[in-house]
Amino acid sequence: MTATTPPKSRKLPTQAIGAKIFHSVNIISLFLMLTSGLQIYNANPVFGGRAGLHIPPIFTLGGWLAGGRHWHFAAMWVFSLNLLWYGFYILITRRWRHRFVGANDIKALQKSQNSQRLIYAWHRIIYTSIIPILLLALLTGVGMYKPAQFPWIVDMFGDWQSLRIVHFASVPMVILFVIIHSLLGRKAGGEQLTESMFW
Repeated sequence: MTATTPPKSRKLPTQAIGAKIFHSVNIISLFLMLTSGLQIYNANPVFGGRAGLHIPPIFTLGGWLAGGRHWHFAAMWVFSLNLLWYGFYILITRRWRHRFVGANDIKALQKSQNSQRLIYAWHRIIYTSIIPILLLALLTGVGMYKPAQFPWIVDMFGDWQSLRIVHFASVPMVILFVIIHSLLGRKAGGEQLTESMFW
């Protein structure tokens, strides 16, 4: 009678503490910016003027225009500083080599038949694509926050209304990124990988 070797247990995915902090702060600050931004939007809707589509109060934060602005800009600073320190973090730890799209990922999309390899390639492409979207959201946000100090930002987009539309349009793009990023993460490593990003 031969002894059977017990199956190897699957190694649970882990994330560095820096990544956990980054993801947690990101989710909180994005939620605060989204809900307070909707409160600001209600004061003067982007589409239709003051009589345009209004967001129900249950989805907003701040209670009124000034309250929404206070929450929005406070969360913006938290989000921006979190993004800045994470940028330094991935440069110092060289995590960027495994997080952002490279030539091998483009080749994989063209030639690879390995479904797991394709998931990783798409994951890096999506992860990289959020950078210009976030920079656009921050740039337009600063232009709306301080138009007198940064008139060139307003001029870049033509006028104030165009600037507001672009800033507003960045919101669904960020939400779409979060959804796709989460789905690809689950496909790549299951729920355990997604959970390891936070705790």
